[in-house]
Amino acid sequence: MSAGGPLALLRAMRPHQWTKNVLVAAVPLASGMLFQLDVLLPTIGAFVAFCLAASGTYLINDTVDVEADRAHPTKRHRPIASGALSPRVAVIAAVVLFIAAIALGWWISVGLGAVVAAYMVVTLSYSLRLKHEPVIELVFVSLGFLLRAIAGGVASGITISSWFLIVAGFGSLFMATGKRSSELNQSLAADPENRGSTRRVLAGYTPTYLWFVWGLAATVTVTAYCLWAFEVAAIDTRVPWAELSIIPFVLAILRYAVDIDSNTAGAPDEVVLKDRVLMFLGVLWVVTFALGALGV
Repeated sequence: MSAGGPLALLRAMRPHQWTKNVLVAAVPLASGMLFQLDVLLPTIGAFVAFCLAASGTYLINDTVDVEADRAHPTKRHRPIASGALSPRVAVIAAVVLFIAAIALGWWISVGLGAVVAAYMVVTLSYSLRLKHEPVIELVFVSLGFLLRAIAGGVASGITISSWFLIVAGFGSLFMATGKRSSELNQSLAADPENRGSTRRVLAGYTPTYLWFVWGLAATVTVTAYCLWAFEVAAIDTRVPWAELSIIPFVLAILRYAVDIDSNTAGAPDEVVLKDRVLMFLGVLWVVTFALGALGV
């Protein structure tokens, strides 16, 4: 394939990672209003806007990291690192995607346009500099997930619960730290003398520190979720669905912790799709929480 070919560009946009953007449906789903047309359409628009913005940041990130990726055992196969896509074409495509993402966001609502722009600032700051700063990079990765979760509420004009923000924020930190923990342990297994051989920031962490952070994040996430669930439970239902949703939620956290501890959580989106037990618990949680939010 020639440099800049459409298939190479599509691969570099990482469409398989667009699943992360499903988070934009979190607030509408939690409110029980997701399937109302005036909420569903803005939510879909927010999803598309974040897919465009995320793909743009992936292109910039891979362009900046092209030399490091060429020395990496798996990343060297990425389109830009392998030479299938020229950096110039990648940057031009990224600019087009950024403009399209902000334009779509602003067309849906000014607030959504601002959230999409904030997401781009956060992710570009991370890609260009902050991904090499221990702790700070964890916060910025978590912010990327949190802004996705906020976007759905902003797009449809739904008030966002404070408990939801805490759950989304610390849940994101839990996943981000779990990712780093898996990467660090894999790096130590491959080269005990150089834990930053695959990702420079790993040199600033130890396994015990990351274990502490993801344990703390999980504790706050579960506690805040319980309080949020009881807030939702204020809606009168025949079955206490919101309270019951705590069970699959906690089990999902514990199951994901198993993946972290076994060093297989390096790619959160792949973990969710490959771990059938985790996927089942996730679906069960969505169903029970949604029934509670809908007042069934």
